Amino acid sequence: MALIFLFAGCHKGMETPKLTVTTVASGLQAVMGIDVQNNGTIWVSQSGTAHNDGKVVLITPNGQKYDAIINLPSFLNKNTNELQGTVHIMLDGKTLYVLSGDDLFTVDISHFKPGDTPIDATTLQPENVAAFMYGQGYPDSHPYNLTKGPDGDLYISDAGANAIVHRLGWGSYSVLADVPGITNTTGIGGPQIQSVPTSILWDGQNFLVTTLLGFPFPPGESIIYQVSLSGQLSIYQSGFTSLVDLAEGIKSEHIAVQYASSFNPAAGFAPNTGSLVWVNGSNSDELLGGLNMPVDIQQVNNHTWYVTVMGDGTVIKVSNN
Repeated sequence: MALIFLFAGCHKGMETPKLTVTTVASGLQAVMGIDVQNNGTIWVSQSGTAHNDGKVVLITPNGQKYDAIINLPSFLNKNTNELQGTVHIMLDGKTLYVLSGDDLFTVDISHFKPGDTPIDATTLQPENVAAFMYGQGYPDSHPYNLTKGPDGDLYISDAGANAIVHRLGWGSYSVLADVPGITNTTGIGGPQIQSVPTSILWDGQNFLVTTLLGFPFPPGESIIYQVSLSGQLSIYQSGFTSLVDLAEGIKSEHIAVQYASSFNPAAGFAPNTGSLVWVNGSNSDELLGGLNMPVDIQQVNNHTWYVTVMGDGTVIKVSNN
C-alpha cells in the first residue's frame, strides 16, 4: 500500500483539510465505477476491451480482488467508434445496479461471497436503456451514471444523448431533461461543443449533474448543472475542466472530480493532472491534485472517500482523519 500525507492550501473561504491518501487496490484494467458497503467491501467496474468482457470486481477490506460479474457488454459505439463498456455502478441494499453497454443490469448480490464463481452477465435480464433513447429520436445513447432520487426511482445520465433519463420502473423510462451544449470559441471544430453529462447526484433539493465537454475539450468551460424533479435546468457552478463525478462532501460543500487539466489532439488528456475540487455553488478550491485520470468518487462518511484512478488502474482512499 502506498501512503501519502499532504496538505492542500485553503483560500476563498473554503476549509481544506490535511489528507491521507492510501492505495487500497491496484492492477485494475480500465477501472471505472465504485461503490462501498458498510463492512468495507468495495465494488468496482472495469470497462473491458470491446469484446463483451466488461466486469465487476469485489475488493475485500484487505485489498484482495475477486471477479464478481463477468461477460458484461463491452463494444464500440456505432456512432462514435468509442468504447462503450461497463461504466458506473450503484449499491442499493443487496441490489447492485450496473450500467454496461446499452443496458442497465439489476443484480442480487445478497449471497455472493469472495471466491464464489462469478455471476455470468449473459444469464441476467438487462434493460435496454439505449433502445428507449433511440426510440425517442436521439441519434446516440450511452447510459453512463446513475443515482436514486427522493421518489425511490433511478435517474441516469446518458453521455451519448446528453440527457437525464428517469427510470419509472423495470423497462419504463422518460426523459427528464436535455443538457445543452456551449458555443465553441476555440476556433477548432464546429460551432457547438457538446456538454456530456457524467455524474448525477441528489443534493436534497435538486439533482447536480457534472459535464465533460466534447472535442476540443476546452479547459475552464465545464459546468455543474442543477436539475429539478420537474426537469428544470439551471447552472449550479461553472469554470471547471473535464468534470466526471461529484460526491456529497461536507455541509454545503461538495467534491467534484476533474479528469485532467488539458487535452492535446496528438497526445490525448494530460496524465497526472486530474484533481478533487471543493465546490459550494459559488467558490471552488483544489483539495487534491496530481491524480492520473480519476473517474469516480464514493463518499463513505464526512471524512473518507474512495476514488477510482483509471490512469493508474488503482483505487485510492482519501481521508482527513
